[in-house]
Formats: sequence, structure tokens, C-alpha cells
Amino acid sequence: MRVLVVSDTHGDVYALQQAVLRQPKAEVVIHLGDGYDDWQQVKLQFPEKAFYGVRGNNDWGCMAPLDDEIYLLKKHIVYTHGHTHHVKYGLYDLISDARSQKADVLLYGHTHQSECRYEDGLYIVNPGSLHGSMGTFAIIDITRQGIVPTILKL
Repeated sequence: MRVLVVSDTHGDVYALQQAVLRQPKAEVVIHLGDGYDDWQQVKLQFPEKAFYGVRGNNDWGCMAPLDDEIYLLKKHIVYTHGHTHHVKYGLYDLISDARSQKADVLLYGHTHQSECRYEDGLYIVNPGSLHGSMGTFAIIDITRQGIVPTILKL
């Protein structure tokens, strides 16, 4: 199963559409905030895909959760925008929370800096910002053999 992970689209609906189109094998799209209206609009164009998301610090008036979780092929994925966890100042609290939830994958955004690493049983992925000409996103392939996250440029 392929999961497309995006964050911080900031009104760049075109970039989000392009990311979805470039990953036709992705069955699930997770938006990590600061673009709630963007993914609400794009999901109508791709009814065959499951869309999930959280709100970011710029999603004013949005009632989406700040943090959420999903199980895909028995892998526990927790995700957040990250501003309430102060991720611009470090990830210790966020990683501790993910570990306490026994997560396999931790997804966060907010910093606009992509990151993809594995640390003591936990995959930590920030897709970066999809907004603009230097936009990045992540794909996560989940198979019976394991989890493979990758950062890609739009």
C-alpha cells in the first residue's frame, strides 16, 4: 500500500493536485495541516482515494483534529501538524508521545523542512512544504516486508 503524505500547501491547490496525479498508486493521502481547504477541494477530484488530515496553525476556523492516527496494514501511524508540539524547537516531546502510543510511523509538518529517518523502531517523516516551485512530499510504501518512506520533489 502506498501513502502520499503532504503538508503546508498554503493554498497551492495545483501543487497538491500534481502530487496526487504523480502518485497514482497511492491509495491514501494524508495532509499534515496548513492547507485544510486545499485537500478538501482536491479529494473531490479523486474519490477513489482515502483522504485524511489534521489542522495546522494557519487553518483558521477549521474543526479538524490537531493530532490523529490511522492503522494501515497493521502499522500504526500517528500524525500532526506539529505546532502544538513546538517541533521547530525539537522533536523530543513529539517522539515521546509517538512512542507512548506504540506508533510505527510518526508524521509531522510545520517546519517546511523535509526529514525522513528511522530511530529505534520508529519512522519519523516530515514531507516538507508542498507549496511553491521547490515543493516536496513523501510517499510511504507499507508492505508485509516492512515500511519504506521516501521524500520526493514536485
